[in-house]
Amino acid sequence: MRQIVLDTETTGLEVEQGHRVIEIGCIELLNRRPTGRTFHHYLQPDRAIDAGAVEVHGITAEMLRDKPRFTDIAAEFAEFISDAELIIHNAEFDMGFIRAEFARLGEGQPDPDQLCRVTDTLPLARRLHPGQRNSLDALCRRYGVDNSGRDLHGALLDAQLLADVYLAMTGGQTALSLDDAAAGTQEDAAPAPVMLDRSTLRLVTRPPSAEDRAAHERYLEMMAGHAPEAGVLWRTAGSSSGT
Repeated sequence: MRQIVLDTETTGLEVEQGHRVIEIGCIELLNRRPTGRTFHHYLQPDRAIDAGAVEVHGITAEMLRDKPRFTDIAAEFAEFISDAELIIHNAEFDMGFIRAEFARLGEGQPDPDQLCRVTDTLPLARRLHPGQRNSLDALCRRYGVDNSGRDLHGALLDAQLLADVYLAMTGGQTALSLDDAAAGTQEDAAPAPVMLDRSTLRLVTRPPSAEDRAAHERYLEMMAGHAPEAGVLWRTAGSSSGT
């Protein structure tokens, strides 16, 4: 099973307004294990970057001046994600931008929806943790993934964090941490095991009554009639004393 954990950074939020992808980061998993293969590029968007977007990811137009354009890396990117399952947090956002980038290349270009299938971890997290915050930062805290180096968003870093979160979220691990301490929201936690103190336990015994002894004798007599040799042994071993 080949999976590609993917994240993008963009010039703005609205793909309909012509905003572009400026960073793609991918982590390859094979049978749920990182292979060490990655795909990572900064891209020249040929347009301005919104100030609000720069505040999120810190990528400026000056930083991208000498970077390749999407057309330069499209074939390599298509090959990398082909026949894989894409793991994306809020997939509709990233896939909307990726579709738009391929569409700009004109006819004859691959359709990303035909190249691979997509799993969106955001609705998955909402099903697992209804009514709670399910941003990538919140999920990192919930599953104990170290995101202390995430001062700004970055496609490759966020893909790595999402890979760790996805593996924890789908691997049967139970949330043991507090999510968003400022809001006072406590995660569901597995109940702590209860240890029994056996030091005070005593075995309860009851001596046989006269009725019990008589019933036992009748049973031995009956069995002796079917197997005389065995009956002799039984009476030798324990007989009418009831022991």
